[in-house]
Amino acid sequence: MKIAYLSSYTPRECGIATFNYNLIRAINADQLPGSLNGFVVAMNDSDELNEYDYPAEVEFKIRQEQQKDYIQAAEFINNSDVDACVIQHEFGIYGGESGVYLLPFINRLNKPLITILHTVLREPSFMQQIIIKEIAKQSSKIVVMSKRAVDFLKNIYDIPADKIQLIEHGVPDLEPALQNPIKNLPSFKNKKVLFTFGLISRNKGLETVIKALPAIVENHPDVMYVILGNTHPGVRKNSGEEYRESLKSLAKSLKVEKHLTFINQFVSEQELHSYLTACDIYVTPYLNEAQITSGTLSYAVGAGAAVLSTPYWHAQELLENRRGKLFDFKDFESLAIAVNDLLDHPEKLRKMKDNAFSYGLKLRWPAIGREYTKLIERSATSPFSDDSKERHVIDADIIPEFNLTHIKRLTDDTGIVQHAKYGIPNLKEGYCLDDNARALIMALMAYEQNKSKEALDLLPIYLSYIQYMQMDDGNFRNFLSFRREYLDEVGSEDSFGRTIWALGYLINSAPNNSYKEFAEELFQRSIPHFNALQHLRGLANTVIGLSYYLKAHPHDEGLIEQLKVLTKPLVSAYENNMGENWYWFEDKLSYDNAILPLALLHSAEITGDERVIKIAYQSIEFLDKLTLSKGYLSPVGSDGWYYRNGNMAIFDQQAIESMAMVLMYFKAFDVSGKKRFLSKMYLCYQWFLGENTLRLPLYDHETKGCCDGLQPGGLNRNQGAESTLAYFISHLLVLKGLELESVIGDEKKFKIVLKEADFEAA
Repeated sequence: MKIAYLSSYTPRECGIATFNYNLIRAINADQLPGSLNGFVVAMNDSDELNEYDYPAEVEFKIRQEQQKDYIQAAEFINNSDVDACVIQHEFGIYGGESGVYLLPFINRLNKPLITILHTVLREPSFMQQIIIKEIAKQSSKIVVMSKRAVDFLKNIYDIPADKIQLIEHGVPDLEPALQNPIKNLPSFKNKKVLFTFGLISRNKGLETVIKALPAIVENHPDVMYVILGNTHPGVRKNSGEEYRESLKSLAKSLKVEKHLTFINQFVSEQELHSYLTACDIYVTPYLNEAQITSGTLSYAVGAGAAVLSTPYWHAQELLENRRGKLFDFKDFESLAIAVNDLLDHPEKLRKMKDNAFSYGLKLRWPAIGREYTKLIERSATSPFSDDSKERHVIDADIIPEFNLTHIKRLTDDTGIVQHAKYGIPNLKEGYCLDDNARALIMALMAYEQNKSKEALDLLPIYLSYIQYMQMDDGNFRNFLSFRREYLDEVGSEDSFGRTIWALGYLINSAPNNSYKEFAEELFQRSIPHFNALQHLRGLANTVIGLSYYLKAHPHDEGLIEQLKVLTKPLVSAYENNMGENWYWFEDKLSYDNAILPLALLHSAEITGDERVIKIAYQSIEFLDKLTLSKGYLSPVGSDGWYYRNGNMAIFDQQAIESMAMVLMYFKAFDVSGKKRFLSKMYLCYQWFLGENTLRLPLYDHETKGCCDGLQPGGLNRNQGAESTLAYFISHLLVLKGLELESVIGDEKKFKIVLKEADFEAA
């Protein structure tokens, strides 16, 4: 039986990597040393493929935030001769929101799947619950490591009991050494040792033990508290060693600093077992109950340690029947009493260790490996059908790699330059507010979608430009020369609306509070100008921005009313202009057309207005028949537009039109869950890649920019900010769609119920 394993993997310092390594060895215990039936697909936590020096069994690597890697990994496994696939699941090791990038992988996998859940949440977010349900749907079996996890899956996630298998966390198959070298370390020799190990972070509650030390040391002055482990990489990246230093300061303030030792290293399992058998008491002082599985706790019990723990879920189960003792969260006084009691009564301490050791024998990897082998064999030999897997709308293989080279070429420390001559920035034309607003949206989307540091670094440049163009009364100028001279007294309503859109989007999706607060200030100053808007596209863009703002501030009744006021002219325009075979807001279709129904979708999502959503769907259907009837997108050309009872101009076709269509169909999909909208969104995106009237790609793989449009004689080869940003916003939405097509299903509680009758314009 050959197996593909998807997980983080050694030498990455990660508990799940170690678990997967041990599971593979346990399942392959009968193989010759160094041989393995199958292979590993390893998860990298950066964009560097050669980040880790993996062993030979790693045959494919996935970069956590690169969606294409997941799909290619599924194809790699499908084309191999493995009999089954085993996935280690923890939300944090996979990319996207709550690890949603895993779903396109499992939806494309054509092998029997067994998924091992290391976290099962009692109060999952919407996305987390959908992910676990989808994993369960596609898996032959779901493995969990505690009884409470079984209950959660059945009662919270509605997963059938026959899909769930309980197999406890494995532990090393090691015996205590007769001569333990750890006991000769200065921190252990002639000491009574309290011990904790694992990656260090604030949720571990280590300060509880330090606060208990004064009362313990008073009775047992030879006590030493040893903390083994590095600071968690995520914590170290964001906060350095702040938590570790705070623990040292706490110990010093309590005058117990001589009774605290840090050993800052990641040790082998053999070394860890020696530490656990050398200590007197093992302590897990975690701060809340929501931990369904603890590998460190399992290791401690497996080594026969006397364990004192806070009552998180796994501890409640594993330490029952006197295999350990619980104390309440943050209750250092009870901890001190429990430690003193055990140290005062060696026979009680010995009995607790014996109970743990006896139970730990059944947790050793050879026994656990046999359970997994039986389970995988049953799954691999059971009839397998992939009929339940839906046809995928989006083909990830044709999507170019995300690359900001041209965007960075167009951007200086002032903002993004409007125009380019071919792929070279045309500095003579200066800057405009429209493009910097779009650039701000694109940068935010890129950071949300793939954690692009490049995009995050650009964000303050575009935000700064917006602030520079805001006037004292809260309105905005639009144009700025290369010498930073204002070129207009006040900007257009379109540029105003696009800026409100960008600010609202930032307020709802800010990567930090400082950007959010800055955007809030600019947004609030602009509100007095909302009521002066008259042009439909200025209104539509503002409606979209205000809708994003209200997602962040859902109880702002004043601005909810303002949203209804701004939506009313769009509704009136539609009702005043619609007629026989004409379901539009004006007597003509001109530019940025799809923004109008898009704005109504956003507004209806907030207000729930059925008339608004009906108009949105009718106008979408009208636009659909005009522009997608040939099987590819042919947007209204700017050389003549399309007037009622007239002929639609074919050229010039602008990138901004295609972006608006992508935005519109994505939003229709988002609020309704109907995958036909996702399919049409993808079709509109392909306009950039050559599925268009001239069959010419506008995206330039060499410069990483986008041509400004389609003309009768071919491409407008200039690659300015508007077209390039239109491409990348569309690109990022398609990646989001790729992510969501595996998530959204019948379970979603949509704010807007889609009725087929809403498409009947007559």
